[in-house]
Amino acid sequence: MKRETLARYIDHTLLKPDATPAQVEQLCQEALEFHCASVCVNALYVPQAAPLLAGSDVQVCAVVGFPLGAVPTAIKVCETELAIAQGATEIDMVLPIGLLKAGETTRVQSDIAAVTAACHAHGAHLKVIIEAALLTDEEKVTACRLAQAAGADFVKTSTGFAKGGATVADVALMRQTVGPEMGVKAAGGIHSYEEALAMISAGATRIGASRTRDILQGAPE
Repeated sequence: MKRETLARYIDHTLLKPDATPAQVEQLCQEALEFHCASVCVNALYVPQAAPLLAGSDVQVCAVVGFPLGAVPTAIKVCETELAIAQGATEIDMVLPIGLLKAGETTRVQSDIAAVTAACHAHGAHLKVIIEAALLTDEEKVTACRLAQAAGADFVKTSTGFAKGGATVADVALMRQTVGPEMGVKAAGGIHSYEEALAMISAGATRIGASRTRDILQGAPE
């Protein structure tokens, strides 16, 4: 896959707790240079990123309920609406992992549906982080089905803050579960062109990566 094509799969990401405004500015400049799909930042930095990327082909993605998913739905909705008002056009939310593992599927779907509604009311897309490293395969399937039933646009493997990130097997399972219409984002631990290509081959339509330059340097021009 050519470099310019691969770049359009990538959400160039900086979510570290010690990320500085200067680093966010560098992230945005790199995303413009590479023509990435988006930059993915903590919501604090949406007002900084949005004007830097205005008029470009790079979207602004903000994380919500991050990284644990364990905040009330109303807080996630508030975070979402504020991020969109400040310039985000994509939202990556963490579903309530503990409720999922407890089998409280109605509450999980309602949580996702509320954030979906907030996104779609303003023309933004929603990606639902299932945190696959903490789930059984059966729970991964359930999480994907709930996100799909709630109207989300993507399911996403990982926050990058759990014990593991994206795997080819998880991406393939998620793609098999949601079918061809819904997006699948692989994120967490993707460092090379070969790894990114393997995720795409397994069914990923978006890649979350902080090592974007390394990934793209391995791709043919």
